[in-house]
Amino acid sequence: MKLAALPNLGPTIIERLAEVGIATVSALERVGPAHAYARMTVAAGRRLPVCYYLYSLEGALQGRDWRMLSSSDKGRLRRAAGLP
Repeated sequence: MKLAALPNLGPTIIERLAEVGIATVSALERVGPAHAYARMTVAAGRRLPVCYYLYSLEGALQGRDWRMLSSSDKGRLRRAAGLP
């Protein structure tokens, strides 16, 4: 399955993922949303919006809109990504 087939992932996120070597769904699953977000942040040279990147990646792998993630899921993701 292509990344573009997942919910929440538009062209910008897919491009940023490719820039850090994540071009397939299986690669994203292996790396995980938190590490993928961290890689994209380093490549961008700045912190990227958490909701549009970190939460979107998790929601994509779960097959649902990122806004449907629970508070505990969001907290877990932030901790895993080293965010406050």
